Amino acid sequence: MDRMIEFASNHWILFSALGLMVYLLLQDLVETLMGKHKTVSAIGAVELMNKDEVTVIDVREASEFIKSHIEDSVNMASTKLDKKINELDKYKNDLVIVACQTGTRSPAACSKLIKNGFTNVHLLKGGIQAWEDLNLPIRKSKPKHRA
Repeated sequence: MDRMIEFASNHWILFSALGLMVYLLLQDLVETLMGKHKTVSAIGAVELMNKDEVTVIDVREASEFIKSHIEDSVNMASTKLDKKINELDKYKNDLVIVACQTGTRSPAACSKLIKNGFTNVHLLKGGIQAWEDLNLPIRKSKPKHRA
């Protein structure tokens, strides 16, 4: 035990980084287990899209959205979600998949949607990056419709 304390004091930056990583991993695990939204992989999202009517809400900024997005997705930047969430009301009862670039902005957006009455919310695990990594179809243009 003394050696462990000595190591931690000699290498406090490494030890702090380890502590931070453990904290972030546990936080992600707790959010996943306790969250009211479901998580879906890119392949799982495609399966849902093939079975049901799905609305994809892309919470990236418009400049990111224009570069690449899932066909027929709705763009509503996470930074504007609090003020403009009522523009998404028509999708409240839809099966909704929330996407961002890597999956880091989506959990907060999912929570906001659920708090505002959305009933079937899924988070795209890994975001648009995971979608593109699997070479799934993307669109590179201005949005067809924008909430």
